[in-house]
Parts: sequence; C-alpha cells; structure tokens
Amino acid sequence: MTTVAVETREAPAGDVHPADHEFLTFYVGEQLFGVPVLSVRDVLKPQNLARIPLAPKEVAGVINLRGRIITTIDVRCRLGLSPSDESASSMSIVVNHGDELYSLMVDGVGDVISLSSNTFENNPATISPKWREFSNGIYHLDNELMIVLDIPNLLAIGDD
Repeated sequence: MTTVAVETREAPAGDVHPADHEFLTFYVGEQLFGVPVLSVRDVLKPQNLARIPLAPKEVAGVINLRGRIITTIDVRCRLGLSPSDESASSMSIVVNHGDELYSLMVDGVGDVISLSSNTFENNPATISPKWREFSNGIYHLDNELMIVLDIPNLLAIGDD
C-alpha cells in the first residue's frame, strides 16, 4: 500500500490574517474541493478495489488499509458527474467519520492550505442544487473557488 506525502502551502497572496482553517485540497473533474485536514487519515495512490454486489452505485467497493476494511465512495458518482476515463488513475482520501473510516475516490489530490475566514462565503445561489447538498460553503482563492465538502452529507448514501 502506498501513501502520498502532502505538501503544505500558504494561503493566497495578500492574505494577512492568521490562518483559521486548514484543508486538504483535491479535484473532482475541474472543480477544486477541500476537506478539513483534521478529518483526513491518509492519502492513497490508486488501490485495488473489491466490488460489493448490490451496493449503491456510489459505493465503488472496499479496500484493505492495514488490516481494516474501508468503504470507498466514488465522489464523481456521488456528485452526479459522468464516470472518469478508465485509463485515468484516481486517488483516495481516507477520512474519519464517526467511528468509521471511509475512502473518497477523487480525480487528484492537491496541497494542504491554510485559509482565513475572510475568504469564506456561504453557498452561492448559482451552485448546483446537487452540489449544494454536499457543500459547507466556498473559499475564494487566487484563480478559482474551493468548495468545502460536507463529509457527513456525502457519506449519507442511503438517506437520499
């Protein structure tokens, strides 16, 4: 099993306030997302998934992480996006939720960034209703917006 080191970088230029929040960033499609770094357990390169018969389509399968069976959620599918190209290699972010670990299958992992509250906004009216369900708000970065992923709502698969 291979884990990936994640580099920390500073918030966008011009941010002079002390950092209030740290996020691990990742991409799903062209969109940048972030999860609180304190909820992240591991970042993994592509893993061998064991499929689960009759599981919801959002459940990509399970992986074995140091002897623990971890449910893997396909974030693209959960967000209503088309499946990624089979040749594209996805990465996994292992997060804590309650007393369980879950693996979030994403297109690519970025950096750990520290952000100040002054760049945070509640969900804008223009965000897709499906995505709003999984968003705790957004941060304005230099050239893009980062959606803060709501992990509990993303993992509430049977509750849709």
